[in-house]
Amino acid sequence: MSETVQPSGSTRWRWVIAIAGLAIIGVLLALADIALNAPWLGPMSDVVVGPPVAVSPLKERLPGSDRFERTRSVQTFTFISPFRPRGPISPLQGLRALLSNGAALIFIALAVLVVFPNQARTAVQRLEGSGGPVIAIAAGVATALLVIAALLLLRFTLIFLVLVPVLAAVVVAIALFGIACVALALGRLMQTRLRFGAAHPLVAALAGALLVFDLALIPYAGIVALAVVTIAGLGIVTLTRFGSASGWSFRDLNW
Repeated sequence: MSETVQPSGSTRWRWVIAIAGLAIIGVLLALADIALNAPWLGPMSDVVVGPPVAVSPLKERLPGSDRFERTRSVQTFTFISPFRPRGPISPLQGLRALLSNGAALIFIALAVLVVFPNQARTAVQRLEGSGGPVIAIAAGVATALLVIAALLLLRFTLIFLVLVPVLAAVVVAIALFGIACVALALGRLMQTRLRFGAAHPLVAALAGALLVFDLALIPYAGIVALAVVTIAGLGIVTLTRFGSASGWSFRDLNW
């Protein structure tokens, strides 16, 4: 990771506005997911956004029962979907998605970068290199196919069947590390293209993680965008051997 920098006042406000804008876009996209409620290729309203708010009819409520309803504050601000008869929709549902799943993604990304700064720097530098994204996606597809083949082989063996959840957990951990690296790369790309100026790497990673969250919430295409980010992250981790400076080499076998 780069050295800590002290951003100027204008630079700081640019980052604040960008992060706030990405958060607002995420809330709006979450509401679009809920309103559309399409079953094919998302929107991932049931996974990312959460279940819809159930508003019980007034005639079925007992007097004073609304004081004990956990969704009372959500039910207070509702509107009808303009796309199809979806039922009541609350803007607070989008905010809930940001404060739950979005915050979880941001926390994991920042934690990974704090715990593995050198490895993340190597992976991001490889991703920012010439043809880095294309090579990372190709390597990610190859890695995913190998993992699927390994899981299928282990599934039909009684002795190594116990290794299936272990391999799945390892792949998930590697993918999360890769997504964190992609988030940092996206934040650095925003920093360069939009000329935000120097900032702490975690600020750029925060903006990048919010951008990944917004991409995952794009109606119909969100699951595809999230899959591409995940595959690219898996590929960049494979290419750099978990951020190793030497990468894949047999020189370590010579002593």
